[in-house]
Amino acid sequence: MSDTQPTARRDGVGEVATRFVELFTADAPLRLDSGAILAPVTVAYETYGVLNEARNNAVLICHALSGDAHVAGVHAGKANRGWWDNFVGPGRPIDTERHFVVCSNVIGGCSGSTGPGSINPASGRAYGLDFPMVTTADMVRAQRALVDHLGIRRLASVIGGSVGGMQALQWTLDYPERVESAVIIAATTRLSAQNIAFNAVSRQAIMTDPDFHDGNYAAHGVAPHRGLAVARMMAHITYLSEEGLQDKFGRNLQDRERFSYGFDRDFAVESYLHYQGSKFVQRFDANAYLYLTKAMDYYDPFPDAATAARMLAPVESDYLVCSFSSDWRFHSSRSMELVEVLLRHHKHVTFQEFLSTHGHDSFLLDIPAYNATVKAFLDRRGGGP
Repeated sequence: MSDTQPTARRDGVGEVATRFVELFTADAPLRLDSGAILAPVTVAYETYGVLNEARNNAVLICHALSGDAHVAGVHAGKANRGWWDNFVGPGRPIDTERHFVVCSNVIGGCSGSTGPGSINPASGRAYGLDFPMVTTADMVRAQRALVDHLGIRRLASVIGGSVGGMQALQWTLDYPERVESAVIIAATTRLSAQNIAFNAVSRQAIMTDPDFHDGNYAAHGVAPHRGLAVARMMAHITYLSEEGLQDKFGRNLQDRERFSYGFDRDFAVESYLHYQGSKFVQRFDANAYLYLTKAMDYYDPFPDAATAARMLAPVESDYLVCSFSSDWRFHSSRSMELVEVLLRHHKHVTFQEFLSTHGHDSFLLDIPAYNATVKAFLDRRGGGP
């Protein structure tokens, strides 16, 4: 299937496939912020829609912590639709009848792009914790190489929620001449101490699992599923709101009429969290979780006023910044901090907070005002097919 082959259908983008490309080699490695080099580097990606002749209608989607390149449609023989299928397709907020849409799995991840589960050419075994530390800027460098590979001259927009929003912001700072606009959703310019603390506890849950084996669990034929499940359970709580949890579960019991008077999963919310944890370990690598949460911790493009002035001076992108009223993980005030920095440096920025009871996960959901705002912003960008 061609990179620019039309795939749009009225019920979505239809059947899609993940592609893989080697973008960095031993002779031309990826140079990381840590000073390390990484090669070879494979990037997994998907595309939807058609790249126009001017090559200026491309929209790059940056996924969040547990996301991947499979944004929309279905893979052959599988029923699960992409993680933002409600948002990407004909007539949807990211309209594949107007835009050529690209999404790649980040480096350091575990869904096809090079990460700690990949084979280390120096040892012939999985990298494990020998994988070099990567940053948000490193992830964006790999994405830029993919954009070059696809022959895209300038991006109509870069869009992302949560950690993906950090990547979208970084794109405008590192490659200002190549980004017309950015949509930054439920994101922040730096993690708060509370958010760093959540990530630290998640990593400890994984690293203290007896099956972790100093990150070399693949060589032992096991995986630290218990620790990763606990990490996911705790993180999932932070993605929801108190109101949303109360409305959905309250103090309802799960499959029983009275307390167990033991340590069974008495409450429905307990059963739900255990389900989320057990489902997550089937598709995600524990080492990748360590690396990606650490990259989140490190992100801070505006540590002081002088750096902000220098980084933003060449930026000409238009920004749409979105937040949600019940998101306490990345509170609206954190989005406003970004808006204030952008306005202070005379950038064109639109901000909107949307009402929702679904917490941080709101950015993934159908919220009419949110959908319409993003669609209107994107439809003004790019030349169309």
